[in-house]
Amino acid sequence: MKVAMYYNNRDVRLEEMPVPSIGPGELLVRVKASGICGTDVMEWYRIQKAPLVLGHEIAGEIVEVGAGVRRYRGGDRVFVSHHVPCGSCRYCLNGHHSVCDTLRTTHFDPGGFAEYIRVPKINVELGTFLLPEGVSFEEGSFIEPVGCVVRAQRFAQLGPGQSVLVIGSGLSGLLHVQMARVRNAGHVVATDINDFRLKAARDFGADAIIHAGGDVPGRLREVNGGRLADLVIVCAGVMPAVQQAIQSVERGGTLLFFAPTAAGVDVPIPLFEFWRNEVTVATSYAASPQDITEAIELIRGRRVRVREMITHRLGLAEASIGFQLVANARDSIKVIIEPQRS
Repeated sequence: MKVAMYYNNRDVRLEEMPVPSIGPGELLVRVKASGICGTDVMEWYRIQKAPLVLGHEIAGEIVEVGAGVRRYRGGDRVFVSHHVPCGSCRYCLNGHHSVCDTLRTTHFDPGGFAEYIRVPKINVELGTFLLPEGVSFEEGSFIEPVGCVVRAQRFAQLGPGQSVLVIGSGLSGLLHVQMARVRNAGHVVATDINDFRLKAARDFGADAIIHAGGDVPGRLREVNGGRLADLVIVCAGVMPAVQQAIQSVERGGTLLFFAPTAAGVDVPIPLFEFWRNEVTVATSYAASPQDITEAIELIRGRRVRVREMITHRLGLAEASIGFQLVANARDSIKVIIEPQRS
């Protein structure tokens, strides 16, 4: 089978690998759509394990069922979670599924930028979901990123009527804008340095947009009734964005770090000001099965518009172009790889 083998963000090669063989309890899935995630182009992190086949936002069709599998059959349309939590450890029982040891060691074989993947038994049992009728494969590839956003806003405890500032209007930022609308936020403001993405933020529900090259806290007060934001969501893991976020959170508000900085980068927090103003700092990583289930329903009910976010559909041979589009973060929002595209 053909795969897109990652060496670095500028070197993703079309290569051949054997179709994985499945064992008892496993599935073989033909990948129909696989989204390139912002974390796929975190080169400082990915290059340590290169060469490898990336891709964890997938939807596909079951083509082979291992012995003992009863819930699924050939021809079923599915979303499969790359990482799955055990559901029974102290972390999972306390709602922190994404720090579960099992989640951090599970994955499918090889990765979503391939014609086929082998789904291990534990992923079949704990991380495989049927796509509802009417949800396309390309829409199904959004389930994982939507689930991550569901989890993040649940952790941030966004309440009805609260104001929200989204720092960075890439895919994650735009999903946060839409999710804030789903959760009945009062006023949603989005920033970016790119006019294409600022226009997209407006199209996907932001009440106001701010160019990130200027005085973001000052402009925020102008468009938000003289106040800063009750919830500030950082969707750009660079220090200027972090600094703007710190300066933009209202008293009694929450600062949510959704995008990470590079490992080892220290972020200075004005602890006295945050203490005095009762500012909460929250983080969120990945999605739990609960979040995935909610994401599927949001997509099925068209409460979160995902199809309109796709700017590029590419085959495996064009995966290198896709990685550069995502890494450059300019005139693209969601890049989908379709392994079956000729």
